[in-house]
Amino acid sequence: MKPLFLLRPEPGWSVSAQMARDMGLDVHGRPLFDIEPVEWEVPLAKAYDGLLVGSANVFRHGGKQLEKLIKLPVHAVGEATADAARAAGFLIGRTGRGGLQNLLDDLAGRELHLLRLAGEDRVTLRVPDGIAIDTRTLYRAEPGSLAEEDIALLRDGGVVALHSGAAAERFKVECDRHELDRTRIDIAAIGPRVAELAGESWGSVHMAEAPGDSELLALAQSLCQTGGHG
Repeated sequence: MKPLFLLRPEPGWSVSAQMARDMGLDVHGRPLFDIEPVEWEVPLAKAYDGLLVGSANVFRHGGKQLEKLIKLPVHAVGEATADAARAAGFLIGRTGRGGLQNLLDDLAGRELHLLRLAGEDRVTLRVPDGIAIDTRTLYRAEPGSLAEEDIALLRDGGVVALHSGAAAERFKVECDRHELDRTRIDIAAIGPRVAELAGESWGSVHMAEAPGDSELLALAQSLCQTGGHG
């Protein structure tokens, strides 16, 4: 069985790692990022019909200023983000399945002014007619490095699960810096944007059936057991 490498920030790393171990996978890696808050200015809540949120990090790192927006419904990219919003005291407008663009498309046909709360690294969205979006940046990912033991293991190959575009781009940098052979590494990406940002020259690149942690780990399990070639 090939080793699995996880790179996402905490607290997600530990959650994914435990889930993967419960699936019988040989888990390695470490967070390639530390998520840190950035200063942001809260606009008047009454100017908006709702919040568009693509990550639970918004509620982990948005600070007390989020309380000024508490009356606005949250349109959340997925269940984990919706759960974080509820825990922070927000009501949920809509929960997506299949990425932030699909969620936004589901809102098409309505006249809405949305406030998008996001990190510095974020997906570019196609905004449907009738919807206006303003954006505030609440957090950033501070890049880190691969551990020496992971570098040594990756020289013999493995499966890397990528939860974000930032992880894909940072992992490429680390691979080039340590002169790792990409053809020995299979990529499991959480969605098409992440797969695209991962680039080429890998042993193989595969996308999860849906943009969730369980779906990504199911894909990674298959690759670890059977390999990505063929």
